Amino acid sequence: DRSCSGRQKRRLKVCAAWRGCCQAMDELTMQLSEIIQTKNVLPALKAANKKQLLQELAHHAAKRTGIDARAIFEKVLQRERLLSTGLQGTAIPHEKFAGLDRIHGFFARLVAPIDFESDDEQPVDLVFLLLSPEGAGGDHLMALARVSRVFRDAQIVNKLRGTEDAAGLYAILTEPAASTPHAA
Repeated sequence: DRSCSGRQKRRLKVCAAWRGCCQAMDELTMQLSEIIQTKNVLPALKAANKKQLLQELAHHAAKRTGIDARAIFEKVLQRERLLSTGLQGTAIPHEKFAGLDRIHGFFARLVAPIDFESDDEQPVDLVFLLLSPEGAGGDHLMALARVSRVFRDAQIVNKLRGTEDAAGLYAILTEPAASTPHAA
């Protein structure tokens, strides 16, 4: 058993608190089908590291949102430097941007897990990028809560890891068990 430094313990507590907050928000409803489209599902993304992954996601997101890829990459990377969103082999990088009219979701299933600088030190292979309008406060938190709920469900995560096509991944992400509160 490896012991954690004080900083790692604090960060793990923040992650646990965040997951608890997301669980409390399950009373609110938001369907993943409201924020992601099949064309925003990347079923076999290749990335050697966290930085390359975020660059790939930013490039894809830029094509769908009209926001500059470099701006997306830099802002999401800056947010990730504050506190990694990786936990238990999954990650939910997120940020708010001026100029967006709605929340956009992008899902990537990685060909091989990568080091995401997660506090639990588990490599990440499932990533859901959320980009929200600047003023999306509550909706942004509801979207994060919904994605977090999906990633907390071991059955759904196993289905996602075992599915290799975009349509299949989209169906899993948006099926009622993944999108409704109190499921799982």
